[in-house]
Amino acid sequence: MPDIVVPRGVTPFHLPGQPVRGRLVRLGPLADALLTRHRNHPAVTRLAGEALALVAGLAAALKFRGSFSLQIKGDGPVTMLLADCTDAGALRGYARAESEKLAALLETTPEPSAAALVGGGYLALTADQGPDTERYQGIVSIAGRSLADMALHYFATSEQLRCQLRLAAAQGPAGWRASALILEKVAGAGGIDPELDAAAQEESWRAATLLAATVTDEELLDDTLAPERLLYRLFHTAGVAADRPRALAYGCRCSRQRLSGILEGFAADDLDHMAEGGDIVMTCEFCNLDFRFPRADVRGAGGHG
Repeated sequence: MPDIVVPRGVTPFHLPGQPVRGRLVRLGPLADALLTRHRNHPAVTRLAGEALALVAGLAAALKFRGSFSLQIKGDGPVTMLLADCTDAGALRGYARAESEKLAALLETTPEPSAAALVGGGYLALTADQGPDTERYQGIVSIAGRSLADMALHYFATSEQLRCQLRLAAAQGPAGWRASALILEKVAGAGGIDPELDAAAQEESWRAATLLAATVTDEELLDDTLAPERLLYRLFHTAGVAADRPRALAYGCRCSRQRLSGILEGFAADDLDHMAEGGDIVMTCEFCNLDFRFPRADVRGAGGHG
């Protein structure tokens, strides 16, 4: 698996004295390393790239050691979309598509929207603090044309959080790139100019969202445009301040030992059915690597190989 780290993958920022904070996510070459593990149609790959950028930005707000994940299950050509990122920035994800459904859609819609790709279903966001704590999960029905729309619907209905999202993913000369610009309205008075009343705070938020809406996909995906430079270009009239950047890395957490432990939980008859040519092959959905286990070496539940 590739050992790729993007030191400035997430750049948090805020508008001093105003109820606005945000994060600019730039996956850089990490996007290509993650997205090319699977041979998907570009429309599906683009959706997966947007999901990776989004979850990287959301995970950057975690206040604990753990992970943040996004999952969409739909009845469209893309039946599963999954991305997760740890608090340390280890990122992974994949999209699963049904080839026949996808081909039928592409015949009529060469550039399908996220809504057309996933169809009806649900979106879930999960914060996981580890095996000894209860996971927090919010689930909403899929609503909206784009993945950004779907996520905004979640925040509006499940979290009552006001935010603005811009997601971008595309393949260029250097490979796939993915990016996200996330804006959040700060609740409460922390860090806000005490002279700003509710109406002034609302106007500050509205002005910030209008400025954020001017960003282009080309700007978001341009490796040569430094994150601080882009933030200054967008918000210099509001006095934007960039905070310490956070690294992102290739973060598939599969291992031979972990998969072996899963196999040991199966009964001998089930293991026999899994074996082909004397071996059991398990494929990691995230990194698309095959792990081969000789059937004779796997004891399974009950202790018989």
